[in-house]
Amino acid sequence: MAAAAVGGILLAGISLYAVLGGADFGGGLWDLLAGGAQRGRRPRGLIDESITPVWEANHVWLVFDLVIFWTAFPVAFAAVMTVLALPLWLAVAGIVLRGAGFAFRKELTRLPIRRLAGATFAFSSLMTPFFMGTVIGAIATGAVPANGAHASLAAWTSPTALLAGFLFVAACGYLAAVYLTGEAQRRGDAALRAYFTHRAQAAAIVAGALSLATMAELHTASPLLFGRLTGRALALVIVAAVCGLAVLVLLSIGRTTGAAVRMIAALGVAAVVWGWGVARYPVLLPNTGVTLSNAGAPDDILVAIVVLFIVAAALIGPSFVLLYALQGRRMLGEGEAVAVAVPGADGPRRPPAAPGGQPPGGRGGITRPAVVTVVVLTALVRRLRGR
Repeated sequence: MAAAAVGGILLAGISLYAVLGGADFGGGLWDLLAGGAQRGRRPRGLIDESITPVWEANHVWLVFDLVIFWTAFPVAFAAVMTVLALPLWLAVAGIVLRGAGFAFRKELTRLPIRRLAGATFAFSSLMTPFFMGTVIGAIATGAVPANGAHASLAAWTSPTALLAGFLFVAACGYLAAVYLTGEAQRRGDAALRAYFTHRAQAAAIVAGALSLATMAELHTASPLLFGRLTGRALALVIVAAVCGLAVLVLLSIGRTTGAAVRMIAALGVAAVVWGWGVARYPVLLPNTGVTLSNAGAPDDILVAIVVLFIVAAALIGPSFVLLYALQGRRMLGEGEAVAVAVPGADGPRRPPAAPGGQPPGGRGGITRPAVVTVVVLTALVRRLRGR
């Protein structure tokens, strides 16, 4: 029971990272496809203003997921981190490069270097979700042995894994475009609203096509998983499909305001995550004997993780709610510089800084306390485990 509860917590963390952090990565996709400096100036400006206050905070969920996975299911964690070391390191490299490119392009003054930083941000925003998708695809098809002792190229380069990688990129682009459509509508910018509406529709169609292709590939590559997706997890698969169609219809009739469209889009992506989890339950590594119950930590540790999760949610949850509420009301980021590569410009145009030099809602305002909380809770779990 405790192992299943921790598995649910892990899926919840993955879902939050997918619908929040995934949208940030998708912003990088649209930044890359925005065109030249002049044509892409306004879309890139909206992307920057939307991502700036929250992009660091969203990575807390990745830290959370890794800590829970490592602490609660060490056998599966060791196998995944060993066999899929290369795509995991490439995903981490993408996170680092993306953060550096996003931060530095606002501070650099020379146009060529600023463009290089922007390109780094855009390309690495595709790199991370793609390789994360290949990891999930490799696990889903049973390519990770329980006793894996070395990295395997074949494990994450199968058709299923590659399709999952492309699906992750498309899903991130879909979420980002939906969120940016609503953001443009709230600002009264009809041109940008239409711009991102078209891209949200295109991304939804591409993500739907890739989902069908992945399901077709699973029918051959992993009949057991396919059978469970169309059996016990069928309701969640249907929810994901209905949400995608609903978003397409709402965008087509011009319903882009309010939280409804964004919530439906997020629900659809979360349904995919939970569908995958339900289809695999209780197996952690398909084609092996590794399950939630026999590969988990002792029960007292699992119970401690559940209790500490409740404490962490009580401490961090309100901060995240406040962060997104303030962002939705455009009360953050007024002091952040938004640099746009404009030919002939001497440097990025910067709004006045807030008193004390720190922009309102500046970087690190929530990330550092959240990360410290996660680290402290992890230390407590390890202490209990060492008894």
